[in-house]
Amino acid sequence: QVLPVESGGGLVQSGGSLTLSCATSAFTINSGTSYCVAWFRQNPGAEREGVVVIDDDGVTTYADSVKGRFTISVDGGNKTLYLKVNSLKPEDTAIYYCAVRFPRVLRPEWALRADEYVFWGQGTQVTVSS
Repeated sequence: QVLPVESGGGLVQSGGSLTLSCATSAFTINSGTSYCVAWFRQNPGAEREGVVVIDDDGVTTYADSVKGRFTISVDGGNKTLYLKVNSLKPEDTAIYYCAVRFPRVLRPEWALRADEYVFWGQGTQVTVSS
């Protein structure tokens, strides 16, 4: 099941933490296939924003707005991608989506572009209260 399934969202106070999960079989696809798996977030009326991406080489790229606060990790055995979000701010409030693409993007600067991704989950809501 390549289509991602997200979980772990919720309501948290400013400064708090959450761990989001994304279950996808992307990590167990033929070892010769490159991929990118990414987290995006979106609020109503706003564009979908790339948060962080990891590829099959383990290379990660974070958006400047989350560097130092968010950490991505992969458990290939459990086919799960995790996003640990710390020091949450009210502006982090959004629906967080997990997305997958095969193969890797052609240019690294495209890795956090939503239009580069084909497989999307339904999202999980994160709400940060002030």
